[in-house]
Amino acid sequence: MTKADIVSEIAKSTGIEKGTVLACVEAFMNSIKGSLSSGENVYLRGFGSFVVKTRAQKTARNISRNTTIIIPEHKIPAFKPAKVFLNSVSKEK
Repeated sequence: MTKADIVSEIAKSTGIEKGTVLACVEAFMNSIKGSLSSGENVYLRGFGSFVVKTRAQKTARNISRNTTIIIPEHKIPAFKPAKVFLNSVSKEK
């Protein structure tokens, strides 16, 4: 499912124009990106959490040059689904 599909589905189920729904979806995503960029986690009860995880420094190999490189510690965004959401997805239908 793409962002356009999500916008179409929300517009169809609510009766709101697609342009307005698209603006709301964009604002929602920008809000989450802004929160994660500033180091704040986002918790959506019943859906899940958008969190910032820290990856530890590690040593890697460049196979083509046969050299070792150090990948520094860095932060990545991650999503952790809520148990209710996880259970609804994992149920067999």
